[in-house]
Amino acid sequence: MTRPRLSVIIITLNEEANLPRLLHDLRRQSWREFEVIHVDSRSDDATVGVSQDWATEFEHYRIVEMSRRGVSLGRNTGAAAARGERLLFLDADSRLPSDFLANAMAELEDRHLEIGIVCMQGDDLPWHYGAGFAAFNAGIRLTSRIFPTAIGACLFSTRKMHFAINGFDESLSLCEDCDYVLRASRQNRRSVGVLRDRFRFDTRRLQQDGFLATGFTYIRANVRRALLGELHNNEIKYEFGHYQR
Repeated sequence: MTRPRLSVIIITLNEEANLPRLLHDLRRQSWREFEVIHVDSRSDDATVGVSQDWATEFEHYRIVEMSRRGVSLGRNTGAAAARGERLLFLDADSRLPSDFLANAMAELEDRHLEIGIVCMQGDDLPWHYGAGFAAFNAGIRLTSRIFPTAIGACLFSTRKMHFAINGFDESLSLCEDCDYVLRASRQNRRSVGVLRDRFRFDTRRLQQDGFLATGFTYIRANVRRALLGELHNNEIKYEFGHYQR
């Protein structure tokens, strides 16, 4: 069996509706040297059954069912099972254009990056989402060299870097993705960069929690991180998978 160059790690919790859309996007990719590792966090719906139905659509596809829930736990579990040297962490509600992997892998190689931070695409969304995403993306790019942040819903890494920094911190319930890239930058600042291509971020979380409220939560969290360190004591509460389907 050919060893895949990239391991695509998808974490789920009750994503029977969204998972097929992402898998459809992955099946349409023009670059195909990847495996899919689906890590499920004890879903209550038909997510695992849906995943099993899709498994035959890919040359390399595995399902890992966890006994307990956790976003960082799921990502670390997927990384431990990965055979590719490069890793792509995805949430099940992320969406990718058909040339996304081809462009991203080429850029990662050309720029010798181990961590590839991906910004959000909001061109076809209502104006306030587009404006908010543009501002958020600008913040990611502006701070990428001094205090890097990231969106865990779509994030590239490598096995080497992942295990060098001991993976995602499972004690964090918020900004675990930002903590991940910050620790990676401390290992090797030049290996962390923001990619040109963007992914489609699902707005259901913003719709449920409130667009402005969500933005304020992340601004407050990152300011606090910069001044006082990571949120190890759940100082700003956030529950994995709390949003409605």
